[in-house]
Amino acid sequence: MSDALPEDQTELPASLKFLKALVTILTGVMILGVVVIIFLLVTRLTQSNAAFALPDQITLPDGSTATAYTRGSDWFAVVTTSEDGESIVIYDLDGGTQRQEIKVD
Repeated sequence: MSDALPEDQTELPASLKFLKALVTILTGVMILGVVVIIFLLVTRLTQSNAAFALPDQITLPDGSTATAYTRGSDWFAVVTTSEDGESIVIYDLDGGTQRQEIKVD
C-alpha cells in the first residue's frame, strides 16, 4: 500500500491551506519575538550603570556593619546590623549627610 495521494487529490483542502498559513505566520512571529527579546537583553545589559554608582565612602554609626544598600532619587539607605539590632540609616545623596535613622524591631 502506498501513502501517496491519488492524482486528482494532490491539492490540499481549503481548511488545511488556511491552517498551514496560520502555522507559518505563527512560526515567523515567534522567531521575530525571540530575536527582539534577545536584542533587548543584549542592549539593556550592556548599558552603563553610572547613574547607580555607589558613594565612595559612607560613615556608619559606631559598631555597626552594612548588610544592604538601596538608593532613591536624592537619597540612599544602608541597612546596618549591630549589637543593638538592625537599623536603616538614610543619607543625603549629594553630601552623604545622615538624614534619618530608623530602628528595626
